[in-house]
Amino acid sequence: MPDLDDEQGWLLTLDGTPQSYVDLADPAHLEFEYTRRIAHLLDAIEPDGPLTALHLGGGALSVPRYLAEARPGSRQRVVEVDGPLVELVREVLPWPAGIEVEVGDARAALAAAPAGAADVLVADVFHGSRTPAHLLSVEFVRLAAAALAPGGCYAANLADGPPLAFAKAQAATVAAVFPEVCLVAEPSVLRGRRYGNVLLVGSDRPLPVERLSRQLAADPFPARLCEGAELARLLRGVAPVTDASAVDSPPPPAGAFSLG
Repeated sequence: MPDLDDEQGWLLTLDGTPQSYVDLADPAHLEFEYTRRIAHLLDAIEPDGPLTALHLGGGALSVPRYLAEARPGSRQRVVEVDGPLVELVREVLPWPAGIEVEVGDARAALAAAPAGAADVLVADVFHGSRTPAHLLSVEFVRLAAAALAPGGCYAANLADGPPLAFAKAQAATVAAVFPEVCLVAEPSVLRGRRYGNVLLVGSDRPLPVERLSRQLAADPFPARLCEGAELARLLRGVAPVTDASAVDSPPPPAGAFSLG
């Protein structure tokens, strides 16, 4: 749907859920808070300059467009399972050069990805409003780790609500693979008071938590970063998820994504 307030703005909805917003005139304009949090992470990754990125889940390619603008010369590969959606976006919202888009299952593509090639791997996969179970296990995160270069970052956008049992289990799952982990969410979501997006970040090297925290705090909709001892307390007694125990992410409450 076109944005009536911006002739270059477009909103993509899938099954009634707002999925992507694209401003064709300004790829750095990210309308949704969770996309800005991913962008803050991309900005915080050092050194400055082009990145090699693998995106699992494409939608209208809001984050890849941002990265192409913010870090010219970045090499990006996007895997999106919905072929007709890819063709619709290609026709209506064409993406810039340097972004390679393919149709396929995220986990299958990850299993076939070159080892140690990506600086950043963004997992943002939703079937409707839920993340499929086969993308939520230790086995899946191990595949992500294998695709990353030393010091690379894994970032997973998920959604959960009170009492955050799903998000905690996913954080424990990422922590079972990566020695460095942080969790990013709006304070009210982190306190288990409402449903919202949760960004999980993992790496084999120390994460840029200070720089990222400053950027998150300065956002128009501030988010808080949880790591170290605080995250360890949050995850006390929480077991990682395996292929045998994984289930789809919980459905959102009624009206969570209402367009009014």
